[in-house]
Amino acid sequence: MPKHSPSSLNPRAPLVLDTRDLPRRPGALRTHRRVVPAPADLGVELIGVPEGADLDLDLRLESVSEGVLVSGTVTGPVQGECGRCLRAIDYSLTVNVQELYAYENSTTDITTDEDEVGRMQDDLIDLEPALRDAVVLTLPTNPLCREDCPGLCPECGVHRDDLPADHSHQQIDPRWASLSQLNRTEE
Repeated sequence: MPKHSPSSLNPRAPLVLDTRDLPRRPGALRTHRRVVPAPADLGVELIGVPEGADLDLDLRLESVSEGVLVSGTVTGPVQGECGRCLRAIDYSLTVNVQELYAYENSTTDITTDEDEVGRMQDDLIDLEPALRDAVVLTLPTNPLCREDCPGLCPECGVHRDDLPADHSHQQIDPRWASLSQLNRTEE
């Protein structure tokens, strides 16, 4: 059986769950509702959950034969900027979390790879990796303020919603400039 590193989890850390009060009998269930601060770097380049923002955890911890199944929802604010026009984006996100955490020295140690299933350290569960995976995989890599965002004018940088319909930047080649004057005199 693989050896696990000694417990280095802080039971008082916001995203560490203590399962001492959960019997190791399949079917035993406990619910946890708490509000915790968001960890740093919970997002992608243009959008994410601000560090320290309140995350509302509504979780079920259920004993199964090989460990504890944690399932539930995480709700929190998301902030970022539109990938087309750079306007601010601000909304609330709710994601589902479901992860099995194997007991130490269970048969799961033999039947699975180390990174396939979460591992408990003593009676503690580190929820942060599962939470990070659930939130980050839900976020768009190219966020938009709205689906039909027209973006910015590439020439002047003004938001296209703020420009008139006939807005244009005609670049006339200097070699043809005198011909463009002919067209104007005929009008």
